[in-house]
Amino acid sequence: MPNPWNLGSARVLAQLGFPALATTSAGFAWSMGRADNGVSLADALTHLRAIAACVDVPVNADFEDGFAIEPESVAVNVASAATTGVAGISIEDSTGDTSEPLFDFELSVERVRAARAGLDNSASPVALTARSEGFIVGRPDLDQTIRRLVAYAEAGADCLYAPGIRANADIVSVVQAVAPKPVNVLVGSDFTTLAELAALGVRRISVGGALARAAWAGFLSAATEIAERGTFSGLARAVPFAELNQRFASTARDRT
Repeated sequence: MPNPWNLGSARVLAQLGFPALATTSAGFAWSMGRADNGVSLADALTHLRAIAACVDVPVNADFEDGFAIEPESVAVNVASAATTGVAGISIEDSTGDTSEPLFDFELSVERVRAARAGLDNSASPVALTARSEGFIVGRPDLDQTIRRLVAYAEAGADCLYAPGIRANADIVSVVQAVAPKPVNVLVGSDFTTLAELAALGVRRISVGGALARAAWAGFLSAATEIAERGTFSGLARAVPFAELNQRFASTARDRT
């Protein structure tokens, strides 16, 4: 379930045959010239609506922290996101505060329970993924992460996700702890394979902002060469104009 950051990348990923996509809050924010978590609720809802409408495969929404702290507001915002056409929504438990990077345990569980209620009260059947962010916000405690994920599953999450776990033993521990509910693993670098994760019992894989970062790597490399050296060798690695034009021309025909 790779993560596009705009309509073009979403359409190409669907063309490549991926059965589902997921948005990336980071990739979307960077495309708007902002840092991750720097977009508004209105911007996020507009983005989700556009991505869901431009492809014919299910789209999971990276809905950050629900754009709220209190459970009641999370429920309202999640219900709004459910109207955009997405098939799934993820809610995370990180606060953005480096001194207290995770919401209190009880509050975190209530936020997941509220998100579940918001989806259940909406007109659309939307899956809920609950994320525990400890491994990517400086609190890499496997026992506490599992405690949170188990509680989130009991609060109504359909899928569990702890971005940042990489060791096979840790992944297996999470899979076993929340079974039979599925686990999503984030792959942001070359540390595993789809086959290896499947053998560990992982049911879903996403790449977060990694595809966006890969695209930015090519852009920055070529642009920095021009700015600093006045040479253009990096442009030789660009995808041919005709190939991109053909991809998007066929997509436009498919959706008319």
